[in-house]
Order: sequence, then C-alpha cells, then structure tokens
Amino acid sequence: MNAEATPLRRGWTTGSCATAAAKAAWTALEHGIFPDPIRISLPGGQQVDFVLAGHGFHQDGAWASVIKDAGDDPDVTHGALIRADIRKLGAEQGIVFKAGEGVGHITRPGLPLPPGEPAINPVPRNMMRTALQEVSGSNTNAEITISVPGGIGLAEKTLNSRLGIVGGLSILGTTGIVIPFSCSAWIDSIHRGIDVARALGLPHLAASTGNVSETAIQKFYGLPETALIEMGDFAGGVLKYVRTHPVSRLTIAGGIAKMTKLAQGRLDLHSGRSRADMAEFATLTRTVSANATLADDIAQTQTIAEAFLKARVAGVELGNHIARQALNVALDVLDDSATIVDVVLFDRMGVCVGRSELLSAHERKRLR
Repeated sequence: MNAEATPLRRGWTTGSCATAAAKAAWTALEHGIFPDPIRISLPGGQQVDFVLAGHGFHQDGAWASVIKDAGDDPDVTHGALIRADIRKLGAEQGIVFKAGEGVGHITRPGLPLPPGEPAINPVPRNMMRTALQEVSGSNTNAEITISVPGGIGLAEKTLNSRLGIVGGLSILGTTGIVIPFSCSAWIDSIHRGIDVARALGLPHLAASTGNVSETAIQKFYGLPETALIEMGDFAGGVLKYVRTHPVSRLTIAGGIAKMTKLAQGRLDLHSGRSRADMAEFATLTRTVSANATLADDIAQTQTIAEAFLKARVAGVELGNHIARQALNVALDVLDDSATIVDVVLFDRMGVCVGRSELLSAHERKRLR
C-alpha cells in the first residue's frame, strides 16, 4: 500500500511576521524585555507564536526581526527577514506606519491605500495596531517602520511595479496564514491590477495567460504596461471580478491549448486541474470542415497543439472558431455586463492564429 501523502505545511504572511516583530519591539520599549517567542493574534482569532531572529534597542526606540516561513508555498519572500523598528510618539498621534529598506510605496490610485502611502496593507496595519494595544492599551502612540533587507530585489519577482508599488515589497495578508498553492496571492494581484487600471481610467485591458501572449497582445493593440493583467491560468478570476468591477474593454489573450480549454468552458486553465476534451475538439473540426478523416484523426491525438497543427496542415483554420467559442464562455460569466470583450489566440512564436469579434454580454443578449 502506498503511504499517504504528507500534508503541505502552512506558513505565515509578511503581515504576520511584521506584527510579531512590531509587538516584540514595543513590549521591550514598554517593559524592558523582548518576549521570545512572541505571541500574536491573527485576524481569525488564532494565537500564534513567532521566534525572533534578532532584537535590540537604539537611540530612538527598539527593533526586532522575524524570518518569514511560508511553509511549503513557493513564496518569493520565504526566508526573508522582516524587521520592525518602533519609537514612541507624543500623545494623540496614534500609530503611524513607515516604509523602511525593501518596503515599497504606492504611486497609483486603485489600491487599498492612496498614493504616497507605504505599501503596508490595511489588514497587517490592523494586526499591528491590535498587537501594540494588547501591550499598552487603546491610547497607544507609536511609529512603526517595517523593513525587508533585500526587498527591492525580491519585488522584481512580483507584480508590484505594474501595480505602481515602487521601491520594494508589499506587506500583505488577509488571514495572516499562507496556504500552500492556494493561488490566493495571484488572484489578489489580478484584482489589484484591475483596480489600478480602473482608477487610471484605462479604456482597454488585456489579460494574458503567459509571457508570449502578453508580449504579443501588448504589441498587437499598442497597450501600456498598466493595461496588462497577468492572469496565468485564472481566467475565471479575471472574468468574475470584471463582472462586478466592469471595464470598458477587455481582451483575453493566450495560447492555443489554454484558449481551447476556455472555449470548452474551463475557467481554471491549469494543466493539472483541467484538461481539454479531444472529442469535443474533433467535433469542432467536423463543424468547420467536411474532412471526416481529419476529425477522426484529431479525436485520437494526444494534445491540442498537435491537433491544431494537423488541422492547419490540412488547410483547416480553427483559430477564429476557438476564439469565438471562448468569447461566448467569457460573456456567459460576465452575464449582463456592458464590458466589451474579445479573445485573441497566439502560437508559441507570438503569431496571432485566431481572433473573435468584439462583443459585450449585454449586446449579445440584445442581438438574440
């Protein structure tokens, strides 16, 4: 009998780590001792202990640091040092947040905080407020500076620059917990990218499945970087958010295989979570072409890419048909939205091999 798979280990967000470091430093300022481990409260009420990586006093106050443990999630900040420097403020100044080394600033509208603010998200801010008030009561006055040494380099591996967050990382987290491979951070970045584009009043957004399709669609329509949404496999994450946060125009761009999955009704395009139906692809071929032999051959083909190539060699162009079917799936998700949508397919070289018409769900309903 095969042994059961070991459950993936959960980790902690940068917001949780910053909260632990901030509470430890503030406790030292108030009581002269750094608790190690330090216990904090997560938004869901759980109590969690963190071991300090370092701590000390300086002329202005105290500092403490925690090494982020993201569990088994492939998080770019796993192993990063999260440091909090704290100093006391005068009465009635409240709790103020500052960005130190490696933590970015917000430069564009549309994010949960206004331009000019340090990229320390609202939930981590609330966690830190709660943590300090657990030590010294509701009338707490402090300045918290969060730093992530090396954060500028780590931020280059994120979507921060596209969202208008410059100078480093964001301090994130809504639950305080990192769930391995939950993809919540990616979907959240999709939503924030749409928010920024809406706030900037951009007339046309393009959501792409990968680098090739993103580069190709940007050139195809001459779009600015701020209009590009890196959706990866999460077509549903884009469409469901646009349904409630409409934009003027949205293009869905991707490779042949992933757009075929969308055309077949799959909103999660990941190869491990959904597969294209070759029989359905063969049915499409029969609809487009009278070549029954080709359709039968395609039904037995292992991959969409190979099937698409066989059809092209036989003189049957399926790209536009796939794009139109994918458009209909997208419009079904968008329901009665007035957002105008089109779908564009690219091959692995970035050449357009299929394109739908421009249509909104509202207009399609009216035409019917």
